[in-house]
Amino acid sequence: MNNTPDDEILSLILDDATANQGFRILVSQNKEQLYWQIRKIVLVHDDTDDVLQNVFIKIFKGIKNFNGNSKLSTWMFRIAYNESMTFLNRKARNLQLSSQELQDHLTEKLEADVYYTGDEIELALQKALIQLPDRQREVFNLRYYDDLKFKEIAEILDLTEGAVKSTYHIAAKKVENYIKEH
Repeated sequence: MNNTPDDEILSLILDDATANQGFRILVSQNKEQLYWQIRKIVLVHDDTDDVLQNVFIKIFKGIKNFNGNSKLSTWMFRIAYNESMTFLNRKARNLQLSSQELQDHLTEKLEADVYYTGDEIELALQKALIQLPDRQREVFNLRYYDDLKFKEIAEILDLTEGAVKSTYHIAAKKVENYIKEH
């Protein structure tokens, strides 16, 4: 299936007769990118699948309220980010772990994850990223892996462009230092 423009997808979704078709196209065109965005936050494949399912439920329920002030992908990234953070906070609470203990737990699970295919360098990068505060990690991921512009990241995370640039550079320096030390 080729890439259908956002406005066509929205038109299909907003028409009751074609809503299911429009949503199938939306899912088909965005599931992989959203999967990897979520995976970079929650790290574990099975958890990522659960969060992705919740993201698409939220998108389905909220798509009629999408106001078009940003790109559709930006709006969906924001939902995915929020759902991922909610998932991690809930998981930490359920396991009665601090944020750092949860990150250590996720690192162990990542190393044992049969779906994880990274080499030693990629694993070292993931370990460095886990050490970052949530916001720094997300900004780094969106810039480094998704190659988004600072302006797009600012829209997704509801920050100023200057704050995103500063956060990214601080995160990059911390990652560099972590990898040098380890």
